[in-house]
Amino acid sequence: MKKYIIILIAFAALTACNNTTETETKTEETTDETTVELTEAQLKNSEIKTGKIEQRNISSLLKVNGKIEVPPQNMVSISVSLGGYLKSTKLLEGMHISKGEVIAVMEGVQYIQLQQDYLTAKSHFAFAESEYNRQKELNQSKASSDKVFQQAQTDYTSQKVLVKSLEEKLKLIGINPDNLNENNLSRSINIVSPIDGYVSKVNVNIGKNVNPSDILFELVNPTDIHLALNIFEKDIDKLFIGQKLIAYTNSNTAKKYPCEIILIGKDLTQDRSVIVHCHFEQYDKSLIPGMYMNAEVEVSTNNAFVIPNDGLVRYEGKQYVFTEIENKKYQMQEVTTQNTEYGLTQITFADSADMKSKTFVIKGAYTLLMKMKNMEGEN
Repeated sequence: MKKYIIILIAFAALTACNNTTETETKTEETTDETTVELTEAQLKNSEIKTGKIEQRNISSLLKVNGKIEVPPQNMVSISVSLGGYLKSTKLLEGMHISKGEVIAVMEGVQYIQLQQDYLTAKSHFAFAESEYNRQKELNQSKASSDKVFQQAQTDYTSQKVLVKSLEEKLKLIGINPDNLNENNLSRSINIVSPIDGYVSKVNVNIGKNVNPSDILFELVNPTDIHLALNIFEKDIDKLFIGQKLIAYTNSNTAKKYPCEIILIGKDLTQDRSVIVHCHFEQYDKSLIPGMYMNAEVEVSTNNAFVIPNDGLVRYEGKQYVFTEIENKKYQMQEVTTQNTEYGLTQITFADSADMKSKTFVIKGAYTLLMKMKNMEGEN
């Protein structure tokens, strides 16, 4: 009986040892899931290279949007200082106009009245000037009193001011006072374009009576259009005047428009953004004020750790690198990738304190990944 008991105890002890060994083996296998070891022959036949990662400046793309605008000096609102009726116009929105071109004809009795007042004042001025000169001669010879001379001088000066003011009013509505006489009074005036450009708005129709404050037409000279970008507060310090960028429209993303930053706003909007003005390096007539555009700006990131793209692997939606933990033995570690430039990618670890001391696989990382997955399949 004792013999059987001893056999049972020995069997139990042996089973326990086997279970312990299996558990340790499984633990080792679990621990080794992120490591891979190569033989000397495998390493020799592979293109794996190791080295230290470097810290350097790397550019990233800041993607923003905005719209095309025109500076105030290139936009003109046409109004008539004396009002009147629109007699004729040929303008349509989008039509090209030249500087000095007649864009509308206005008419009204006020134009006739102004011309009449000018000619009348001019005639009175001739009489006042003659009387002033006569009284001046008489006063010098003491043939007339100082009071009479002063009155003649006052009338002359007042009439001269009146004529001058009426001349300026005539010029304001486009009538040359030097060419005006009693035989060529007109009830209509011509409105001419002060710029070369395009018609952006037509607010009146023929026969409409307009007031001096009414805007008849709006003209725009698009040769100096610029791009106004909305830049959020957190990105403002990445931009500077003179910085280059590329803009493109939603309808044609392949066509790029080189631009340069010319002005950075100083006021934040309600959405915590700043307006940044950019100048197109070359004018394109297909660009229209008010058109929305996208832009990409290259900005620099300082003190970034970068690794060659051949040292990165993507697996199950995540990014990994391999570090050399022993000779011919490597460990896979998850990283966060950010900016990529010139074959280098910015990476960060969850704990990046000892990144400089580690040796990384900088070429052939996918070879190690394939080797690791093949080993898992064999197990």
